[in-house]
Amino acid sequence: MVILAGARDGVTGLADLLRQPGTVVVAHDLSLLREGLITRTIRRGASEWLALLEPVHGCVSCTLRHDLLPLLRTLSQRSGVARIVVALDPLLEPAEVERAIDEVIVGGIVGRIEAPAGRDVRVDAVVTAVDAATWLTEALGEDTVDQRWGIEDDRTLAQIAVAGVQAADALLVVGESDDDHGRLRAVLTRLAPNAPIDRSPAQAAVRLTGTPLTNRPSPVFDPHASLLAGGPPTEPDAGVTLVEFEAIRPFHPERLHQALDVLLDGVVTARGRLWLATQPDHVLWLESAGGGLQIASVDTWVAAVPEDDRSDLELSRLAGAALRWLPETGDRHSALVALAVDADPDHIRAALRWALLTDDELVDESRQDWEDPFEFAHHDPCDELSETQATDADDLRVAGFPEEGHR
Repeated sequence: MVILAGARDGVTGLADLLRQPGTVVVAHDLSLLREGLITRTIRRGASEWLALLEPVHGCVSCTLRHDLLPLLRTLSQRSGVARIVVALDPLLEPAEVERAIDEVIVGGIVGRIEAPAGRDVRVDAVVTAVDAATWLTEALGEDTVDQRWGIEDDRTLAQIAVAGVQAADALLVVGESDDDHGRLRAVLTRLAPNAPIDRSPAQAAVRLTGTPLTNRPSPVFDPHASLLAGGPPTEPDAGVTLVEFEAIRPFHPERLHQALDVLLDGVVTARGRLWLATQPDHVLWLESAGGGLQIASVDTWVAAVPEDDRSDLELSRLAGAALRWLPETGDRHSALVALAVDADPDHIRAALRWALLTDDELVDESRQDWEDPFEFAHHDPCDELSETQATDADDLRVAGFPEEGHR
């Protein structure tokens, strides 16, 4: 199967071109969601079936999970169906759909064992369509889905835009823009360094007739993996820069809280690990998209794990920690990468260095009593501060197709 995501015009145009013998196209449209309806269309050859779905207990994600996953298992067994094309609404994130296909158990199908849809279908490619005129503006902005479309959804448009590109095996850029300096291409090649970029649905359709595309990163979240996975270009291009920052001393919590503003203006996305002076045992993960940013605890530093228990850790985790190990601090460190478009890289690095502990603060034994704005899962803008401690990587983002929870 193939998943199409992103700009509606690109998704629709490519889906039409892929309607060949042996292909079924499944599309969900959220345009009527404010009226309490979701439109599902199934197309095969010249035939078309339309259904209106009511959200299951008001939850879009649950509705799609209940409708799409059994449908995939059923269609996969139909004679003459060689390929399924899933055309997503622009508000849905392809990585979360793919994760649900691989992990969510589907039961209640007569004559079939309970199993994920991934038992019957294989995702050969994710293609994300990017609107040349609007994508970069949305990726740098802070508008939420609720603000733009009046749908109860607190994700930002930037989050959806960035996630769609990061999940792509191939990109389809549609429409025209005033970008004469190649900024959009420079951003895309750094977000999805291994994804080819096509300028027309016809080009993308030809690409999908060949061997399966396998460029997307592992869907398993690993906070200790390389922050430059895929080998993106690191040199500046058209004013677009990947800003790298590393430190082997902890951040002061209140100064870091102030310094994070440099990641919310002119930065498409930032991600990485944080070592906070007031939380010395915890690996904090930072992830931003446009004007929104979230921080949560996702792991424990190896140095904070009792030596007798370290043998239970994965060898790759121990090996990575060993490469960074220092006698006084172990594997604790901070590492961030920011994709800057309109921001000054030197200003970003200077602000983050300013937030690190000074020599005097490093020996201050009272630092565990300092005020800590990151005591709970943290969101910027700050009025969205969570009231519960985040303990899992899935708490970092409100996904387009989560296994659990409601939107």
